[in-house]
Amino acid sequence: MNASLTGRRALVTGGASGIGAACARELAARGAHVTVADVDGDGAKAVAQEVGGEAWVVDLSDTRALDDLRLDTDVLVNNAGIQRVSPLQDFVPDDFRLVHRIMLEAPFLLVRAALPGMYERGWGRVVNISSVHGLVASPFKSAYVSAKHGLEGLSKVTALEGGEHGVTSVCVNPGYVRTPLVEKQMAEQARVHGIPESEVLARVMLAESAVKRLVEPHEVAALVGWLTGPDAAMVSGASWTIDGGWSAR
Repeated sequence: MNASLTGRRALVTGGASGIGAACARELAARGAHVTVADVDGDGAKAVAQEVGGEAWVVDLSDTRALDDLRLDTDVLVNNAGIQRVSPLQDFVPDDFRLVHRIMLEAPFLLVRAALPGMYERGWGRVVNISSVHGLVASPFKSAYVSAKHGLEGLSKVTALEGGEHGVTSVCVNPGYVRTPLVEKQMAEQARVHGIPESEVLARVMLAESAVKRLVEPHEVAALVGWLTGPDAAMVSGASWTIDGGWSAR
């Protein structure tokens, strides 16, 4: 494994499982000291112990608590997310707000907290785990789609402001990934689409993808690893799809 992050510090949100845990493993294998941030304290501590890092038990929905935060990290992976599936007219307003707090406000506050240290050192990597839904929309996901579209904009502004300071910012845009977040959607998707749960994978999740399988977390993490490495110093402000061809339509 490329040891390009030896001596660097990395922070991965939503790091207790799924894409976040895979990213923590990837960055640790590249030599980084990884902080695993998650509301699931036991999960965060388990992954942190596995990768020789540390856990930060944090509820990213409590964004006011992050207003005065300062982070000493060279790599920031904004990955934490939740999902709510409902038609617009039935969408619970507080659910919409919750999704935006965790998936847009919190990334802004974490970038804000990390940039001063990155600027001081003249080096930093911000990787925002967006989604194909940061580029296109699907029905019944107004909160998630709008939050991810907002994250795309945040990432581009970070790239423009950070460039002269040695800081890059990118989005990674997977299709459906084999994670607990996706597994939890099955019943909701079946309900809003009026189909059996057994048909959700083929008829909803993989309908737009040319490659008919879920993305694996380690595939996303491998791309994140490359984006934090020495060959990606000129990669900034971009969105990297890993969606099996979904966004080619």
